[in-house]
Amino acid sequence: MSTREESDDCLGRRPPGVDDDTIDAVGKLSEALECVERARGHLYSFHQLMGHADLMLGEACDELREAGHGAEAERLETELVGLNVLSGRWTFQVVEEFDDGYWTQFREHERRVRNELVAGERHVFEAKLKDQRRTHGRKGHEARP
Repeated sequence: MSTREESDDCLGRRPPGVDDDTIDAVGKLSEALECVERARGHLYSFHQLMGHADLMLGEACDELREAGHGAEAERLETELVGLNVLSGRWTFQVVEEFDDGYWTQFREHERRVRNELVAGERHVFEAKLKDQRRTHGRKGHEARP
């Protein structure tokens, strides 16, 4: 288990007695959560894009009908407009299931680990990295605002 000098306080975020290995591991867990958050954003983008596509499809059906292609419009409206994207689900249901399940559980576990191992502090790993990489005493490299 590695430790740093007591003077390295991770910009005031390192709880007393917490070693580098713990900070690194909790940092990796938080980084994983950040990836899940990004994936959630993409899921919401998917949800919005699919909803917009379904509305445009409806407009295309209207235009096909107006252009004299009623049979094609009817087929698209009956078979494709409003079709579930997954078995029994529209995208809002996928988003809700993800939010209520995996995303919520991941956030709760990450918070619990932070509370238990680093006194609930966030971004301790990043604060440690900032302290290691900045040029102490140089303008623009201050530890805090």
